Amino acid sequence: MLAPASFAESKFFKSLIFDNNIRGVKSLLNSQIKYANKNNFDKFISTYDENYKNGDGYDIDIYSKLVKELWENYDNIKYGIKIKDISIEKDGTAKVSLIESSQADIPVTKKMSGILKSEADSIYYLKKINGKWKVTSDKINDEVTSMLYGDAANLDIKLSAPHEVTPGFEYTATLEFTPPKDTFAIASIAKDKVEYPQKQAKEVFRKLPDDHILERLFIANSDNANEYVIASIGLTKADIKDMSIKLSLTGFGYQIIRVNVVSPQETPQKKENDDKKQ
Repeated sequence: MLAPASFAESKFFKSLIFDNNIRGVKSLLNSQIKYANKNNFDKFISTYDENYKNGDGYDIDIYSKLVKELWENYDNIKYGIKIKDISIEKDGTAKVSLIESSQADIPVTKKMSGILKSEADSIYYLKKINGKWKVTSDKINDEVTSMLYGDAANLDIKLSAPHEVTPGFEYTATLEFTPPKDTFAIASIAKDKVEYPQKQAKEVFRKLPDDHILERLFIANSDNANEYVIASIGLTKADIKDMSIKLSLTGFGYQIIRVNVVSPQETPQKKENDDKKQ
C-alpha cells in the first residue's frame, strides 16, 4: 500500500527539483540581459564562472576586455534573448539553446546616422557552483552582425557562407544587394580569424556587378580558429553641375557573419556519413 505513495512522493520531489533548476537557469540568463542593458559590468561578469572558456577559446579575462571595449564604444545597446530549449543534466550542469539579439542607434553626423543589429544562434553551458548557476562556456552556431549608415541602412543585404568548414578547405562567400536608383555602389568581401585583439581585415573594393552579386573564394585557416566573413559596402551619388562632377557619400556599412572552422570528426556531415555506413 505504501509503495505507490512512496513512488509518487519521490517523483514529485524530483519534478520539483527539476523545475527549480529550470527556473534558476532562466533567472540567471534574464539577469544577464538586465545587467547588460544597464551596462552593469561587475554584475554581468559575476554570472560567469572564473574558469569560463568559450568556443572561440576566450577565457574570462579576454571576454571581460571585449565587453568593456564594446560598452565603452556603444553604451546604448539593447539586448534580448529567446530561449529555445533547456536541458538539465544529472551531473548538475545545464545546456541552453537560445537566440541572442542586440540593437543600437549609431549617430555619425547631423545628416547621417546608422544602426547596429546582431543576432546569434547560441548554446550556453551552465553549472551549479555553491548553489548558484554560472555560465561555464558557450558557443555560437550562427551569427550575423550589421552596422549600416545612411542609405545603406535600408538595403536588403544577403551575405552568405557555410556555417561550418574544414581547416584548409576552400569555401565561397557571396554578397548580394540592390543599390538605390542612380547610386554607384562598391563593395568588398574579406575574412579574418576570430581572435583577440581583432585584426583589420584587408579590403579590396570592387564595383558591384550588374547582377548585384559579388563572390569571393577563401581557404579556411589551418589553426582551427573560427572565422568572420566581412562585407563592406559604399554608396555614392554623382552631382553634375557646370561640367563638373561631385561625388557624395550617401551610405556605407558592414555586415559580418560567422564561419566555424571544425575538424572533420566534429562536423554534422561526417557524423551523418558515419551513421549511413553503419
